[in-house]
Amino acid sequence: MLKRIASICILILIIAIGFLQKDELLHIIKEGGTLSIFISMLLVAICVFFPIIPFTVLAGIIGAVFGTTQGAVVSLAGAMIGTMGFFFLSRYGFRDFAREKLLKYPKVQEYEGFFNRNSFIAIITSRLIPVIPAPVVNTICGLSKVRWLTFFTASTIGKIPNILLLSYVGASFSSNKLYSVGLYGLYLVIVFLINFVIVYRRMSKTS
Repeated sequence: MLKRIASICILILIIAIGFLQKDELLHIIKEGGTLSIFISMLLVAICVFFPIIPFTVLAGIIGAVFGTTQGAVVSLAGAMIGTMGFFFLSRYGFRDFAREKLLKYPKVQEYEGFFNRNSFIAIITSRLIPVIPAPVVNTICGLSKVRWLTFFTASTIGKIPNILLLSYVGASFSSNKLYSVGLYGLYLVIVFLINFVIVYRRMSKTS
């Protein structure tokens, strides 16, 4: 009961900061400086729970402010703080509630077995090729037998390419908008095609 109450309080705090202070936090980020680094991490972490700002936009802004390398580190740190928070809340705070929701979707339960059997590779793959939405991955892994260190390591590795690309696009946007948009557009097309092939093959097996 105490875990549930604490989890609810944390979620309320996250929602309040995200929705009530979004504009102020973005303003601080755009100003740059040491404070903006911590604010950037905080806002990215909040967006893991509630995408009040599209992650592509937020990571791009951070990349534009801090540059490709530092921007990627800041975005990755914030993303992993939020991701691990989501993982632990699913495992310890809302386990019964999350389990009840997953039971309504038999397909999702199949994914849980897959993550239990091939946790490290499965998590990396799901981050690189987001066939399964990130919140679903976080919830399933939180409810499964996946160790937190495995989840953390695989998620970090899997998130690096996308975050690095977004940071580079954001850092390059002011000097060459067409190149930046085209580069990320190409990345999205590749991801879409991979997803399409995976879904098509899965449908072919079941038909």
